[in-house]
Amino acid sequence: MAYAKKSPKANEAFQQLKSDIAAGTPGCAYIFYGEESYLREYYLEELRKALVPAGFEEFNYHRLEGKDLTVQSLSEMAEAMPMMAERTLIVVTDWDIFKLGEEQREKMIAFLDDIPPYCCVVFVYDTIPYKPNKTLKKLCKALGDHVQAVEFRAAENSDLITWIARRFRALGKDIDRQTAEYLIFTCGGLMTGLVPEITKIGTYAKGKTITQKDIDAVADPVLSAEVFKLSDAVLRGDYDEAARILGDLLKMQTEPIMILAALGSQLRRIYTARLAIDSGKDKYWLMELWDMKSDYPAKLLLSAAKRTTADWCGDAVKMCQVLDRRMKSEKGIDAAGELKLLLVRLGARRK
Repeated sequence: MAYAKKSPKANEAFQQLKSDIAAGTPGCAYIFYGEESYLREYYLEELRKALVPAGFEEFNYHRLEGKDLTVQSLSEMAEAMPMMAERTLIVVTDWDIFKLGEEQREKMIAFLDDIPPYCCVVFVYDTIPYKPNKTLKKLCKALGDHVQAVEFRAAENSDLITWIARRFRALGKDIDRQTAEYLIFTCGGLMTGLVPEITKIGTYAKGKTITQKDIDAVADPVLSAEVFKLSDAVLRGDYDEAARILGDLLKMQTEPIMILAALGSQLRRIYTARLAIDSGKDKYWLMELWDMKSDYPAKLLLSAAKRTTADWCGDAVKMCQVLDRRMKSEKGIDAAGELKLLLVRLGARRK
C-alpha cells in the first residue's frame, strides 16, 4: 500500500520538465511552485545550464522581481534576441498573475499566446502562494494552453532516504535507513532544511557511520519533533522533562500559540492511534489517515498511545481547544504561563 503520492497531473508535469531538460528541449513557459525550494532552485539551475552558455549569462539570463513589474516590460525583454545562444531565459519571482488588473491581464493573455520561440519564461512562486483563480477563464485557458505548472513537493520517503545517504557519502559518512528516518522525523522532510543539518551532522560525527546520538547532538529539531518529545514526556509522567522542553521552546522565542497548535495536533494524532489500538486497526490505517510517507511516525504514535487511554486523549484535546480559544480571544493573557499550567493539568489527569 502506498501513501502520500503526488497527484498524477503534478507528477506528470514534474517528469515532463525533467525530460525536457534532459533532451535539451525546454518549453517556452513554466510556473514553478511548491514547498520544496531546494528542488525548485536545482531545476532552475538545470534550465539555465541547458539554455544559457557559460559566459553569456549577462545577455541571455534575466531575473526579475514581480513587484511593480508590467507585462510590457516582460514582453520587451522576451523579444530581445539571444546573443551567442539559441535561447534566452527569464525568471520572474513572486508575480501573482491572477491579481493583475484587467488591462494587464489582457496583455498577459496576449503575451502568453505569442511568447517568442527563442525565449523561456519561468514564473516562480516563492514567498507568495500559487492559487489559480478559476473565475478568470480566459487567463486560465491561456495558462493551460501555453504554460507548464510544475509543483515541487517533498520527496517520497524512499527517494529522500536515498538522497540523504548520497549526501552523507559525499561527506565520507554512512547512514542506515532507520537513522535516516529518525533524521527526517527530527528535522523535517524537506531537502531545503535537511541540507544544512546533514552538513553539521557529517562534520560533527567522529565515526564513519552516523548515529542518532550524532543527530541529537547538533541538529536543530523542527517544532513537531520537539512537541512529540514533550507529549511523550507527559505520557511517561515526566513533568520535569516536559517543562524543560517547553522552556527551551519558549527561550527560542517560539510563539506560544504555535506551540499549542503543534501540541494539540500531536495529541489528536495520539488520540487516533489509541482509537486504532482499541478497534484493532494497524499502522497502515494511521498512515493513510494522516497521509504519512513512512511507517516510522506511525509506529511512534502507536507506542505513545499504548501508555494512555482514549478518555485521557479526548480530555487532553479538549483542554488544548479551550486554551486555544482563550489565547485568541482574551487580551493580556499570559500565554507562556497558561502553557505551563496546561502541562500540569495534563500530568494531573494522567494520575
